This record gives sequence, structure tokens and C-alpha cells, in this order.
Amino acid sequence: MPLTPLDIHNKEFSRRLRGYDEDEVNEFLDQVIKDYESLIRENKEIQNQMLALQERLNHFSNIEETLSKTIIVAQEAADEVRNNAKKEAQLIIKEAEKNADRIVNDSLNKSRKVSLEVEELKKQASIYRARFRTLVEAQLDLLKQDGWDTLDSSNSARDPERELLRG
Repeated sequence: MPLTPLDIHNKEFSRRLRGYDEDEVNEFLDQVIKDYESLIRENKEIQNQMLALQERLNHFSNIEETLSKTIIVAQEAADEVRNNAKKEAQLIIKEAEKNADRIVNDSLNKSRKVSLEVEELKKQASIYRARFRTLVEAQLDLLKQDGWDTLDSSNSARDPERELLRG
């Protein structure tokens, strides 16, 4: 057990004949007590400061550890977001490619249908033209026949308006 200032103060020395001067010893002991008390106070203050600094060190160590974990979590989250963005971009690209293929195929099908319709219309127009030509030629043949002159003279006797127009 360490010595206390009170132990020093209460220490009694035995007396002998040619011993030390009692006043000198007491003065010296008083000085030792003061110095010892001062050292004890300083020691306690240093211990208190050390405890306070240790607490701050622990606090900052905890903050450092928390920040380190936070940075790791943030990096993992950023990696996950980046990976999800890549996957989503790939899905969007695939969907766009599918839509583009569908649009191209639809356009090709429509183009083929329009081409078939155009060909069909050309055939129908050709048939119509041939029939119309045949009809016109038949009508011209009818007009070229000699029977029209007789119709023309027999009608003039009956139709006074025509006679007025001729004459």
C-alpha cells in the first residue's frame, strides 16, 4: 500500500541521545508532505486527463469505424446501383431491338401487301382497258356499217326538228 501524506505526517520516530534535531526533521517532513501532496494531485489530474483523452480517442475510433463501415456500405450500394443500371439498360436495349424488329417486319409485311394490291390493281386496270377497248371497237364497227345512212334519211321525214337544223 502506498504512503499517504497523512502517513508521513503521523510518523513518529523514536528518540535517542545524539539523534537529529527534531525541528529540522519536522520541517523537512512538512516539506515532504507538501511535495508529496502536490505530486498526488498532479498524478490525479494527469490520470483524469488521460481518462478524458482515452474517452475522446475511443469516441473518435468509433466514429472512424462507423465512417469506414458507412463508406463500405456506400460503395456496395453504388456497385449495386451501377449493376442494376447496366441490367436495366441491357433490358431496354433488348426491348428496343425487339420493337425495331417487329416494326421492320410489320413494315415489310405491309409493303408486300401494298405491292400485291398494286399488282392486282394493274391487272384489273389492264382488264378494264381491254374490255373498254373491245367495247369502243365494237361501237366503232357498228358506226361503220351501212345501215346508219338509211336510218338517217328515214328519221328526217319523221323528225321536223332535224330538218330545220339541216336546212
